[in-house]
Amino acid sequence: MTRNEFIRRLKAGLKGVPQDVIADIVADYEEHFEAGAAEGRSEEDVAAALGNPARLARELRFEAGFKNWESDRSPSSAWGAILAFMGLATIDILILLPIVLPVLGVMFGLFVATLVMFFVGGFVLIAGPFSGFPGGALVALLGGLGTMSAAVAVGALLTLVSIWIINALMWFGRLHYRVIEPAIHPEA
Repeated sequence: MTRNEFIRRLKAGLKGVPQDVIADIVADYEEHFEAGAAEGRSEEDVAAALGNPARLARELRFEAGFKNWESDRSPSSAWGAILAFMGLATIDILILLPIVLPVLGVMFGLFVATLVMFFVGGFVLIAGPFSGFPGGALVALLGGLGTMSAAVAVGALLTLVSIWIINALMWFGRLHYRVIEPAIHPEA
């Protein structure tokens, strides 16, 4: 594989990563080719020593997703980290998918139920005193406030569990990377 083909495949595998990060990565791999040429090695030898550019791109996407998750713990960075992890673990995905998808589905369902519970509490709080709520207006007000506060508490707990699940996936991804890195770079 030539230098241009290697760089083209690497860039194709890095789609979706910020352009400045792609530029830094490509510059690093360009330096590898320049150093190899200075040593008298052919482009094909350097490309073979660097490994599969698609595999390298998956690892680099995982690292970028992981760093983004560490610096900005938001739903979008969590989703990006999960997708980057799944890209890295393409072989393991057959094993992990039956575990990860139901967990994500249950978490999503619980978040939706919590949101519905919050709105039901708001409805009871607002409409309860005027609709002949059993126990009177004070019970409706307190019941609505209680339901809404319980929904907020459950939502906070679900958020903590979600962060724990994402951290566990990132831990597994790093472990996976450490286990396969010696096979990718045996000279290191």
